[in-house]
Amino acid sequence: MKKLLTLALLFTLGGSMFAQNLPTDKNATKKTKALYANLKAISGKGVLFGHQDDLAYGIGWKAEKGRSDVKEVSGSYPALYGWEISRLGQEYSIDSVNFEKMIGWIKEAYRRGGVYTISWHMDNPATGGNSWDNTPAVSTIIPGGAKHEFYKQRLDAFADFLNDLKVGLFGTKIPIIFRPFHEHTGTWFWWGKGNCTADEYQALWRFTVTYLRDEKNIHQLLYSYSTDQFDSETQYLEFYPGDEYVDIIAFDDYHSVNNLAERDKLIYRLKTVVELAASKGKVAAFSETGAETIPVNDWFSNNLLGGIMADELGKRIAYVMVWRNGRTDHYYAPYPGHPSVPDFVKFRNDPYTIFEDDLPNIYKMPR
Repeated sequence: MKKLLTLALLFTLGGSMFAQNLPTDKNATKKTKALYANLKAISGKGVLFGHQDDLAYGIGWKAEKGRSDVKEVSGSYPALYGWEISRLGQEYSIDSVNFEKMIGWIKEAYRRGGVYTISWHMDNPATGGNSWDNTPAVSTIIPGGAKHEFYKQRLDAFADFLNDLKVGLFGTKIPIIFRPFHEHTGTWFWWGKGNCTADEYQALWRFTVTYLRDEKNIHQLLYSYSTDQFDSETQYLEFYPGDEYVDIIAFDDYHSVNNLAERDKLIYRLKTVVELAASKGKVAAFSETGAETIPVNDWFSNNLLGGIMADELGKRIAYVMVWRNGRTDHYYAPYPGHPSVPDFVKFRNDPYTIFEDDLPNIYKMPR
């Protein structure tokens, strides 16, 4: 329970300041508004640590009740859980997670106070290939496109999935940070740069938000705009759909965080998203990162936390998430017996990192 009391003090700020700390959806649920306000309040005081597919599997186990590689080496579950909904409607996601079990795991961790983010590596709607089939397709699913109705059906399925994420006697809907069409500054996805125009991407984003919000009455989402690496504010904002459609200003980076000689690039990117978030009244985040197989034993304390803490402005991100522990040659969090475990414990015990045990009631509006 380290830092819990200290963090609780952060949420005794005057209520008037939170009038401006509202998500873009004016009809957002009470708990979604509370999550957003609390993420803003945490910024600069600590950073939530997240892990993709944390409860679904780890190294040497799969779908075992209560298990988590992060918990088994640190003593706490992560504060943030990442999930992926590609292939929604089938039995398993692209990450080999059973969707019915995913719903159960989301509910389970919500009851403990955990936070969620969902990505969507949607198959290419023009070809039926996977999301790495970068055949241009965005123009086919925006309004007026040949596959627009197909895309609406995919959003309908997503809305149904979200509506299943409810708990309690009154069916409280679980707030989710939704990170669609991410890493678009790269070329590897069909929605990436070079595979669609900025106007097409913006039209897709705006339609997605308005359809889910206004047609499907989905009011439990926070929308995260997440690029890959970028080298200027202009590059970061090239595809930005507008302040009224974005809640979280974020980026993914597997590059500068893994090369200490390029730490200045990581610092620049962290500072840029924080500055943009502050200027727009948004939350800033480091939405995805990691080092596959963690070849550097002090990666968490030195590469990751060291990079985050290197600048007083850049450290004001609300959360950071590493990727999944899928198999013995593809994992991003330590597991029992891994050489990086002592460093990860050091990382977990740092006063600035926030794991699930450290969270206050993040779904209660600060007073």
